Amino acid sequence: MQRRTILRGLAAGTVAGPAAAILGPGAARAASDYHVVTTEQVSNRLLTFNKYAPFTDANVLWSFSPGGGGWSNLSDVKLRNTAHHGWIALATASSGQAGIINIGGDTHTNLSHLMWSATPGGNPHAIERIPNNGSVVVASSHGYLTVYAPSAISDPGTLAAVQTESLPGAHGVLWDPTYELLWAIGQDTLRGYAVEGTYRNTRIRHYGVTVGLGAGNLGHDLQPDYSNNQRLLCTATDGVYEINTAGGTFSKVKISSETLVKSYVRHWDGEAISVRADDVGSRVWGSPTVRFSASPDQTRSGAEFYKARIWAVNLE
Repeated sequence: MQRRTILRGLAAGTVAGPAAAILGPGAARAASDYHVVTTEQVSNRLLTFNKYAPFTDANVLWSFSPGGGGWSNLSDVKLRNTAHHGWIALATASSGQAGIINIGGDTHTNLSHLMWSATPGGNPHAIERIPNNGSVVVASSHGYLTVYAPSAISDPGTLAAVQTESLPGAHGVLWDPTYELLWAIGQDTLRGYAVEGTYRNTRIRHYGVTVGLGAGNLGHDLQPDYSNNQRLLCTATDGVYEINTAGGTFSKVKISSETLVKSYVRHWDGEAISVRADDVGSRVWGSPTVRFSASPDQTRSGAEFYKARIWAVNLE
C-alpha cells in the first residue's frame, strides 16, 4: 500500500522526500537532471544518486545493502515496472546470488526487502525480467543462462528454475520490447532469443538472430540506448558498440576503442554514462568514478563502482 500511495502521489506531483523523488519515470526523463543507480562493491551496496550531487552517503537517494556471503560483489542492477508490485529492482552478485528487491517507499533496503532470490551459480553477472510473463533470466559468466519461471505471474516468490541455456562467457541480458527479443551477450557474440510459453512452461529459444563481435572479443555489458529504441549498447574486450536494430536487420557499429569499459548507457538527452576499470585498488575491475559525457564526472573516495544505470524501468 505504501508503494502505491507514493507512486500515485508522484504522478500527481504532490509527494516530497527522498524515496518519492526517485520512484517514477518523471525524474529519470528530465533532460538535464536525473538519477543513476550504481553497484558499489567495497561497501557492497546498490547506491542511487542525483548525477549532479556529490556521491556521498548524505546524498544517497535509495540503497540496497545485502551484506556479504553469496551477495558479495554486486554485479548488476536493473529497474523494472510490474502490474502488481509497481517498480522493482533486479540484482545479481558475483558470489552467487540473484534476486528481486521490493523498492517500496523505503529509502534504504536490505535482505528483508527481497521478494525472491536464487543461486544460479557460475558468477552471476546480469539479470532481466520478461514483461507480462514474470520470468527472470540470469546470465552467469561461467557460460550459461538460467531461466526462472513463475507458477503465478503476480507472485515472484513462485519463480523456479526451468531451463539452462548454454552461452559461453555469458555476461549480459536485456529485453528488447521493440522486437520482443531477449538479448544476451557473451564470448564473440550477441544473441537474440524468443521467449515462448507461459508460467512454468516458459522457455527461451535461439533461432539464429546473432550479431558477431569478432573472435576473441568477450561481450560484457548490454544496455538500452534511451535516446533511440532502435539501438542497443554493448561493451566488449576491444571497445564499445552500438547495435542497430532498425527494420529487424541487426548490425554493429564500433563507437569507441576504449578498453575495460564495464558499463555504458545513453540517456534520452544523448549523454553517455559509463564506468571504466582502473586496474588498481581492492577490485581492479572497478573504479571510484562514474563518468558522464556531458556533465562533471562523480568520484566517491574508496569506492569500487562496477555498473552504473539510469534510474528508469525499460527501453521505450
